[in-house]
Amino acid sequence: MKKFLEQSSWCRWSMSLSKGAAIGSMLIMAFAVVGCDDSSSASAGPNDEPGVESSSSSSGKVTEPDEVTSSSSEKAKSSSSVIASETKQSNSSSSVDPISSSSLQGDKKSSSSGVKDTSSSSLKSESSSSVGDSQSSSSKDPELAEGFLTDNRDGQTYKTVTIGTQTWMAENLNYADSVTTASLKGKSWCYNDVAANCDVAGRLYTWAAAIDSVKLATDADNPLDCGYGRECGLTGKVQGICPSGWHLPSYDEWNALFTAVGGQLNAGKVLKSQTGWYSNGNGTDAFGFSALPAGSRYDYGYFNYDGYHAYFWSATELYTDLAYLMYLYYFNEYAYLDYDFKDFGFSVRCLRD
Repeated sequence: MKKFLEQSSWCRWSMSLSKGAAIGSMLIMAFAVVGCDDSSSASAGPNDEPGVESSSSSSGKVTEPDEVTSSSSEKAKSSSSVIASETKQSNSSSSVDPISSSSLQGDKKSSSSGVKDTSSSSLKSESSSSVGDSQSSSSKDPELAEGFLTDNRDGQTYKTVTIGTQTWMAENLNYADSVTTASLKGKSWCYNDVAANCDVAGRLYTWAAAIDSVKLATDADNPLDCGYGRECGLTGKVQGICPSGWHLPSYDEWNALFTAVGGQLNAGKVLKSQTGWYSNGNGTDAFGFSALPAGSRYDYGYFNYDGYHAYFWSATELYTDLAYLMYLYYFNEYAYLDYDFKDFGFSVRCLRD
């Protein structure tokens, strides 16, 4: 700026001399014009000092030549930091665990209606959505395709899942035709006798109904008198009320499932559904088995414990009044193999032959 003012003063002074001496003024003005033109061309802006080419910042801050490289380097570092930050944020937002996300929605629904939400349609939707890549498909079996089973008896469709070497129904059985299957007459129920509950968690069956005792008793080649108060010594695969090509799992087959999911101590955690269990007793449903806390029915007609436990019959007897079952509780991660009275109503999961 100082140089600019000095050159401007020289211009005005040289022009005043031109009035007194014509020849001298011409020489002086020629010199002055050169000096004025130099100053105007070097001027880069109201706040910039001339002589520094393309080194000033956009804010008008004067940047010394030796600072240009440093400034550019800092800007590059700053830009890289912004890009890295934005990339990290983008990756963070896009890596939301689907699993965690859907579990959150289920818990919200469950909390709004209490334990009884185990009988809501939202619970079935949640448990169905958790069956993922573990589902099996088979082009050899038209009834089992893309992880679904269609029961030809009533047209109902169930999700299926392959765990280890076994293929299971990933939903509780909801077969109720007591005309075609006489064993079901008076021996199966919807929880609290509400039909909508069957759509969510299937039906509750006595052991005699689960093994289809009437069919066994009327078998022309090998009639067996099975049920409460009678021990018939079933052997081999027992179809019971399962669809064709499926059967009621035995004690040993439940044990094989536990082994496939990492052992009995952890089986409850990974087999339980992600929503519906009382007091945050939900599982991870890591294998897509989606065990729902469907509760049970006692022999005197009383329903209880929906949200608290899941009981599943086996085809294996213990004694005349008792049969084995698998069950899960809300308060721990253990899976139990125990026995209970044959005339209690529990859930049924079928296993592929």
